[in-house]
Amino acid sequence: MKIVTCTEDRHSAAILAIFNDAIVNSTALYDYQPRPPESMQSWFAVKEQQDFPVIGVEDDAGRLMGFASYGTFRVHAACQFTVEHSIYIHPDFRGQGLGKTLLDAIVGQAREKGMHLMIGSIDADNRASIALHEKKGFTLAGTLNEVAWKFDRWLNLAFYQKRLNDSPVRPDTSR
Repeated sequence: MKIVTCTEDRHSAAILAIFNDAIVNSTALYDYQPRPPESMQSWFAVKEQQDFPVIGVEDDAGRLMGFASYGTFRVHAACQFTVEHSIYIHPDFRGQGLGKTLLDAIVGQAREKGMHLMIGSIDADNRASIALHEKKGFTLAGTLNEVAWKFDRWLNLAFYQKRLNDSPVRPDTSR
């Protein structure tokens, strides 16, 4: 197993398959329809333009087992030091600790880039993800009730947060 930086050429099909499995079989993504292959071009373009990482874990054969990334939390300039992350694991590799590996890696990358706060938006029924985040120091910031309708029921969205940087240095707000 090794941690890699995901690229569009090498990983877009595998990431798309993981996304689409989550859409069809879970409440991890609040989409109804699988994403088309061409959606990955714009997804990777945004990550590259904003200098947001896409980190993967591959097995010894080079198969993508899971990935993590983060992006803009809100588009307002004053929110530039807060990011929202996501972690997805291929169904064949769940329960092997890959979520912890990826969460540690994505938190480390955000710290290195000087981010102050990381947000995880988690379906409130996703006990495994909530337990992982709590174990890694994320705290519940609040829950929005009945924000989505999927699988014939209303879904609640829990927001978990973790402070990444306790530096007394004032952020550069010139951007």
